[in-house]
Amino acid sequence: MKPSPSEAGGIGRRLREQRQRRGLNQQDLASEDISVSYVSLIETGKRIPSPAVLETLAARVGCSVEYLRTGRDDARVKELQLKIAFADIALRNGSNGEALQSYSEVLASAPLLDEQSLRRAKLGQAMAMEKLGRVEAALQLLHGLFEAPETVAGSAEWSQLAIALCRCYRAAGDLDMSIEIGEKALRTLDSLGLSVTDDHVQLGTTLLGCYEMRGDLTRAHLLAKRLIETADATGSRVARGSVYWNAGLVAHSRGQTSEALALIERALVLMAETDNVRHQAMLKGAYGTLLLDTDPPDPQRALKFLEEARDDLGDVGTSLERALAELGVARATLRCGRAEEAVDLAERALGLFGVQESTEVAETRLVLGEAYFAAGRPDRGEAALQGVARQLGQLPPSRKAAKLWRLLGDFWQRQGRTADALSAYQRALSDVGLRPQPVPEQALTEQHR
Repeated sequence: MKPSPSEAGGIGRRLREQRQRRGLNQQDLASEDISVSYVSLIETGKRIPSPAVLETLAARVGCSVEYLRTGRDDARVKELQLKIAFADIALRNGSNGEALQSYSEVLASAPLLDEQSLRRAKLGQAMAMEKLGRVEAALQLLHGLFEAPETVAGSAEWSQLAIALCRCYRAAGDLDMSIEIGEKALRTLDSLGLSVTDDHVQLGTTLLGCYEMRGDLTRAHLLAKRLIETADATGSRVARGSVYWNAGLVAHSRGQTSEALALIERALVLMAETDNVRHQAMLKGAYGTLLLDTDPPDPQRALKFLEEARDDLGDVGTSLERALAELGVARATLRCGRAEEAVDLAERALGLFGVQESTEVAETRLVLGEAYFAAGRPDRGEAALQGVARQLGQLPPSRKAAKLWRLLGDFWQRQGRTADALSAYQRALSDVGLRPQPVPEQALTEQHR
């Protein structure tokens, strides 16, 4: 029987791919009725196997006869689609490793998937990688999807990808790139004149958080006002809660603590009626942190919210979110006068952060150092705080780093160590761009007379 080139070639190609995927050679497919040379002829498209031979080969390479014959396998496709749905649920519930494994298994059978299912699995894989801290790998996948010709600007998927890119660049410490992507995406949405959706509001909220982190508080304030008006008019409870949440953080950074508390309290009310446990927990953590920074602080009430946040994030949070929650509890516990317990909590937070070096780790060491001093172990406290200074000196200047230098200076000042305090204050000023003026040569000469 002389095969048509397309039919024979398709069967042969699929047989070869399935065989190689399972690590088999042609000899493994041979039997008394099927010679190695016959297998080779099938794979090169020179023979079409009989139904009986095709059934035998399909069983040996682990696929259906229908797949070898046509490239379609409805049962397998349905199985893969169910696995994607399972991975989506796992990702939503915080089982990020389980979700990543499922998405990766699905993508190993990419030729069976339609374009929509394939993109959904790739996006899920990127989101799982982000939550597991594999930001660079996530960025590579996200850029591939975002820049693909089939990605329609202004669509829900396009907005989701833009938001994820902003988040990942922010997590990687590249706030400039994060803001550039967010601003460009918002300009695109404005130019398209589309109806506002929750995805659009979330994109603006992500950009708002980046502005706040970089210290662009005027831009952040103006964007917050715009987003609040938009979300109140068209957004869901989740979108409105997210806007109030981030607007509260901006107000706090601007020194408007009462307004910040009011905004985050509104966010708590809105988020309480949703099923997103992770967002509710993070919001509780933000509120507890604000209660520590009020004048006067309310450490007992703050500790209640921070402990709730930590307990909830233990099930659904990323490793970074769990570490930050532990840090929040350590801060509040120290403020409540339980120094030894605060030491244990801060050390546990350091363990959750792992080997990374960041302002969050420096802040944890600062809390640990203060807790050691409060517990009557000044030698250990001294070592921890010297470690804070070394680490901050190695990190790039930022508003957050400047704040930590200021806190370190305040602590040394309370200890009566004026020279150490002055050094920390000077570093804080330098990190926000206020560097010391060079001393004129004449003045230096006069000082040494």
